[in-house]
Amino acid sequence: MWDGKNKALTFSYDDGISQDKRLVEIFNKYGMKCTFNLNSGIMSENGSFIIKDVPVRRLTADECKEIYTGHEIAVHTLTHPSLTELEDNEIRIEIMQDKESLEIIFGTEIFGMAYPYGTFNDKVIRIAEECGIKYSRTVFDAPDFAPQKNLMVYRATCHHKNDKLWELLDSFLSYKGNDPAIFCLWGHSYEFDVDDNWERIEEFCRRASGHDDIFYGTNSEVLLSK
Repeated sequence: MWDGKNKALTFSYDDGISQDKRLVEIFNKYGMKCTFNLNSGIMSENGSFIIKDVPVRRLTADECKEIYTGHEIAVHTLTHPSLTELEDNEIRIEIMQDKESLEIIFGTEIFGMAYPYGTFNDKVIRIAEECGIKYSRTVFDAPDFAPQKNLMVYRATCHHKNDKLWELLDSFLSYKGNDPAIFCLWGHSYEFDVDDNWERIEEFCRRASGHDDIFYGTNSEVLLSK
């Protein structure tokens, strides 16, 4: 299915923050591909914040172009609001302007998205589709690796904090079935600073890398593959 392989591994990380630089270095070291979901309207110091005494700085557009080379960029809305609380025209602006701005910054067409705060409803989905979005990640888990039919409410396998992360990874690595299997890991890179556990993502990538039966791709390469 993916270059003749029926297992695929992909990552989805949000917000476009300075900790992504270290995360990308780890991904590149182990040959992983990630989709980074960015907010083009707050790519500045004004969009930065502090969580549990850890400073989280938004990357500028120029930094993003350099840091995310080789990975996919997707919509996370212009200013990261909860879309279900907005009017139709506000939702459209948040999605479409973010999409158009990111396409200009990165010089590529964008099809993916992740819902800010994980909030969505039928109206949000409809407008996102009208804006040209073909898949959008939620914050819910789907720990069975099976491809999903409705990509506008895509459930990643798990968050990197999931207590069953290693069990899930072992199950994925040992899978030898004929049906397609997808492992999608998601999160925010600042969480590795907050929890002081960068070794968690490094160990995950180390164990998951170098397998001949796994396709390592971005969200679009994995989810939109025919």
